[in-house]
Amino acid sequence: MIDPKTVPFLQEGKNLLAFSGGVDSSALFFLLLEKKIDFDIAIVNYHTREQSDKEVSYAKKLADSYGKKCFIHHADLSQNNFEAEARRVRYQFFDTLFKSYGYTNLITAHQLDDRFEWFLMQVCKGAGSHGLSGMQSIEHFDGHTRIRPLLQQSKAALLQYLNNHDIRYYIDESNSDERYRRNYFRQRFSGIMLEKYEQGIRNTLNYLQEEKERLSGKIPEITTIEKLFCFQTPDSRHMCMTMIDKILKADGFLMRMGDKNRLKTQNDTVVGRVYAVSITPLFTIIAPFESAVMTKEFKEKCRKTGISANLRPYLFSHRNVFDKLLKIMELKISAR
Repeated sequence: MIDPKTVPFLQEGKNLLAFSGGVDSSALFFLLLEKKIDFDIAIVNYHTREQSDKEVSYAKKLADSYGKKCFIHHADLSQNNFEAEARRVRYQFFDTLFKSYGYTNLITAHQLDDRFEWFLMQVCKGAGSHGLSGMQSIEHFDGHTRIRPLLQQSKAALLQYLNNHDIRYYIDESNSDERYRRNYFRQRFSGIMLEKYEQGIRNTLNYLQEEKERLSGKIPEITTIEKLFCFQTPDSRHMCMTMIDKILKADGFLMRMGDKNRLKTQNDTVVGRVYAVSITPLFTIIAPFESAVMTKEFKEKCRKTGISANLRPYLFSHRNVFDKLLKIMELKISAR
């Protein structure tokens, strides 16, 4: 059931599985065992449901039974913009584990239903072909690889696998709460359509992915320095905007349509009053939007190196980031 093209990456890397105790991650846990792929697990307890403590206990028992490390993070989040905040906290937790323990692959249990839900939501937002292609089974990001080995499998198939092998799992009752947009699409559209047209939907999504890989060319490498992101600006403006969107989503922020429209024409802008974004012919840089009283010497140095005014306050307050950014820019320019 695991996508064969992901196996070499899983066999070669040091793997961390994002675990929840639900259908998808429980099935993936045992499928990885079947393939004799080594991995550890990480779980976040948001303490929003009584069942979450049981899911964490289950994760610990599984890890102990099969000789895996189990990392647990406890989060206390407000219900305001919960999904985005939960994603931000989750990936910050994973990033900390990567840096502390040397993991190279983050494995997630996204499957065909997730992929199709994303597709439908992007259609309703007016996305282009790049956005419609959605999740990738192998994605290189910020010095590590994100691997989704189950994108070809439906949730129904994973549920059948669990039942056939008498494997325990938990159902998150919040997944039926239609106040969350993804749940709304799942309950009203994607689940019904997948029951009738699963193979056709799978084929369409795979064709879109192939077209994306064919048309995109080389995707720029993202460099992260603390809270600053930098990559060489691609020839395609659409690709540049896609990269920005990808970085901000990974940081737990979803751009509004107004932000996206400004990025189509403006090279220096502030997104959501949170991020300063600068697009130059050579580099695209994203950093927290801050304010600071700066020296004339620093402003002049930024001007000479082409660093926009919106980025300067953050760089002035974080001189180590500024120095590292200049070195990276010099190296990239000399390598052109």
